[in-house]
Amino acid sequence: MAAAVRTLLDSPGLEEASDPVRLAVVVLASRTPSETGVVEIRARELGRWLGLSVSRVRHAVVPGLRRSGVVDVETLTGEFGEDWGLTCRVLPMWEAQDKVGHPLRLAKPELATLLRLMEALMAPGWAHRNGRVTPAGLLGARTGHGAAADRLALLLLVLEAGETGRVRLCGGRVDKRYGRPVATLARMLGRSLSQAERVLERLEGVGLVERPRRQTVSGMRHVSRLVVPAVAAAHRGRQESADVADDHVVGDLAGAAWPGEGSTPPKKPQVSEVHEADGTGDGDLATTTSLHTDHSSVADASSEVTGGLGFSGYADSGSCDRPEYACAHEDQLVAASQSALGGDGPLRGENQGECPGGGLPTGGSGSRSRLTVVDRARGQQQQQRVADLGDLRLQVALAPVAYLWGQLRRGQQAVAVRAVERVLRDLSGIVETKAAPGVLAARLADRLEEVGGEALVRDPMGWLLGRGLVQRPACPDPRCDDGLRLDSGTDCPTCANIVHMRRALRARVASRVEAEMQGSDPAARRAEAERRLREETVLDEQRAQVRRARAAREVEQRQQAIARRRALEEGAELARRQAPCADCGLPGSAGLCPVCSYRRRTEELVREAIDLAVAVRADLLDADAVDDLTQQCEADTRALLHLACERACGADADPAWAAFTAPEVAQQIRDERRAAALRRLLGSQEAVAEADAAYEACLRLRGRGSEAAAEEAADAAGRRTAEFLLRQRLGELHAARRRAAAAPSAVGRVLADAAA
Repeated sequence: MAAAVRTLLDSPGLEEASDPVRLAVVVLASRTPSETGVVEIRARELGRWLGLSVSRVRHAVVPGLRRSGVVDVETLTGEFGEDWGLTCRVLPMWEAQDKVGHPLRLAKPELATLLRLMEALMAPGWAHRNGRVTPAGLLGARTGHGAAADRLALLLLVLEAGETGRVRLCGGRVDKRYGRPVATLARMLGRSLSQAERVLERLEGVGLVERPRRQTVSGMRHVSRLVVPAVAAAHRGRQESADVADDHVVGDLAGAAWPGEGSTPPKKPQVSEVHEADGTGDGDLATTTSLHTDHSSVADASSEVTGGLGFSGYADSGSCDRPEYACAHEDQLVAASQSALGGDGPLRGENQGECPGGGLPTGGSGSRSRLTVVDRARGQQQQQRVADLGDLRLQVALAPVAYLWGQLRRGQQAVAVRAVERVLRDLSGIVETKAAPGVLAARLADRLEEVGGEALVRDPMGWLLGRGLVQRPACPDPRCDDGLRLDSGTDCPTCANIVHMRRALRARVASRVEAEMQGSDPAARRAEAERRLREETVLDEQRAQVRRARAAREVEQRQQAIARRRALEEGAELARRQAPCADCGLPGSAGLCPVCSYRRRTEELVREAIDLAVAVRADLLDADAVDDLTQQCEADTRALLHLACERACGADADPAWAAFTAPEVAQQIRDERRAAALRRLLGSQEAVAEADAAYEACLRLRGRGSEAAAEEAADAAGRRTAEFLLRQRLGELHAARRRAAAAPSAVGRVLADAAA
C-alpha cells in the first residue's frame, strides 16, 4: 500500500502540483470502488477531506486535477452553475488494472485498507440518524492554510513508520540548520526544507509527531529521531489484545482503527509519550531501522460478501461500528471530531459508540457540509423534498436543513413555509432581495453548527420556528444577528462599541478603586470594584430609560405635528375642492368648472392666433393701425372658430360639448396662423440674406458639387431667421400694447394733479 501511494504521487503531472491537488488524488484513489473504478463525490465533501473550503476546491483543486492529467474529472453543476458533484477516475489506477504486479493494481481488501487508513488519519467524521457519532480522524478538525500539506505529510510518515512508530531517516549529508528529520520529510513531500520544517512543527505542535533525542553520558543530546506515536500505540494495542481478539479482527494500523463489536476497547489512551525500552539508546535511525513494509489487508477473504455494493470500504453489517455501507446516512451534517490526543482515538480500536472525551465532537470549518453520497438516488431524496417547494428562494434558504425539512409533515411544512417567507421579507428590508435567501441559509447553517448537526435535532419543527429562523440581535442595531452584520457579514461595530465601553468603564472604576484603596487587601479592592460597577450599571440603565422616554416623547411630538400639518393640508384641499367656479359660480368646482376651463383655454389660443396675424401684417410703430388690424383679425378669427365648431358639433349641440371642442379648433387655427407667419417671414430681406450667407459658407467649406447640402443649410438658416423675427415681432407687439394701456392712466394722474 505504501508503494501504491508513492507510485501515485510520483505520477507524471503531479511533480509541480500543489499539496491539495496531490492529496486529492490520494483521497480519490482511496475512495475508488474496486468494481467500477469511478468515484462520485461532492465538491464540498472533498474539501472536508482536504481541510479546505468548497470555494477553494472548485477554483483551485478541481482545475489542478484537470491540468495534471492524472484524474479524469466530470462535474455536475448546481443551481447557480457551480461545481456541485464530481465524477472522478484516477487514470493510473484505471490503467494498472490490466498490468499484473503493478503497484497500483489494488485488490478490494487493499483498497479497503487504504480507505480505513485515510479515515483514521483525516476523515471529517459524521453523525448517524440513530444518534451514533463517527469521530473524525487525527487531522479531521484541521482546516485552513496548510491543512492539506499536514494531512499528506502525516500519511507519508505513517506509511514509512515501523511497529515502534519510528520513521527511517534519509541518508547522506543534510543541512545542519534543519536536521535529518526535516530533510526526510522534505524528500517525501518533494518540497523545500523550510516548507517541510513548518509542516513538521505543526504536526509536532499537536502531538502527532515527535522528535526525541537520545540522552548521552555527557548529558548532551544526541541526534534526533522521527516517531509517529499513534502508529506505535496502535501496534502496541494490537499486541495487547491479540490473545483475546477474535480471529476475524484485523491486526494492522487501519484495521485496529475500527474494531468489531466483540472486541474489547483498550484501557490506555490512544497517544502517549513514546519512549520504548527497546532501542531508546539508538541514535539516528538511518542506520538502525529497517524499511517499513506495506500494511496488511483490512479483512480476509471470509469477511467479504459476494455481490457487494461496489464500494471499496464495504463490509458485513455488524463487523465494525461504521455505517452499514459507505452511502448509509451520509446526507446528514457533520460535527467535526475533537483532537485525538485528548483521549482514545481511531488508531487504537476503541468502541465508537460514544464520542471520545465523553461529548459531542466540536464543529470544524466543514461542519456545515454534507458527506459524499455514492448512491445518488438515496442521496438526493432529502434535497428533492426541498426542491418540491418550487420557489427558488425557498430552496436556497432551506438547503442547509434539507434533512430536517424531510422529517416535517405536510401541515408543518406549510406553517414553516409561511415563517420562512416572513423572515425573507424582514431580511429584504436589511439586505438586497436577491441576497436574502443566502443570508437565511447561512443563519440556519450557523444554528445547526451550534447544536452539532441535523442528526441531533429532536424536534425539527420547534427548532426551526424557535431557534433556526429567529434573529438574535446582540445590540440595538436591527442589522445585528449574533454579533454579525446581516448586510455585510462582518463583525457588528455596535456590539464592538458596547464591549469597548464596558471595558473602559471597568478600567475607570478599577483605577479609581486602586487610587482610593492603596495598600488594602486585593479581595476587598475587587469587591469594591464590583460594587461600583453594579452601581454604574444601574445608573447607566436609569439614564438609558430617561433617554428612551425623551426619545419617545420627541417621536410622539413629531407625530402630532405631522398629524396637525396633514389635517391643515386636508382642510385646505377640501376647501379648494368645494370652492365655486370663479366664472359661472357653479358650486363644488374647485374654483373653476370644466366648461369655463375649456372656455379660458379657447380665449388664450384665440389671442395667440390674433397676435400672430397682427405681428406680421401691421406696422408696429403705428398704434392706430395695430388697433384696427387687431379688431379685424379678432372678428375674423371668432367667426372662423364659430363656423368650425358648428361644423364639428352641429348647430344644436350641447354647450358643454361645444366648449370641449372649441380648444382643439382654436389650437388648429393658431398653428395654421403660425405656419403662415413663418412662410411670410421666410421671404423677408433678413431671412433671404441669412439663407444666402449659409449657402455660400457651405459651398466654401465643402467645395463645388455640394449644392444639395448647401440648399439644406440655406433652408435651415432661413427657418431659424424666420422664427427669430417672429419672436421679435411678437415681443414688440406686446410691448406696444403695454405702453398703450399705461398711457390713459398717466393722463388721468396729470389731470388729477392739475385739479388739486
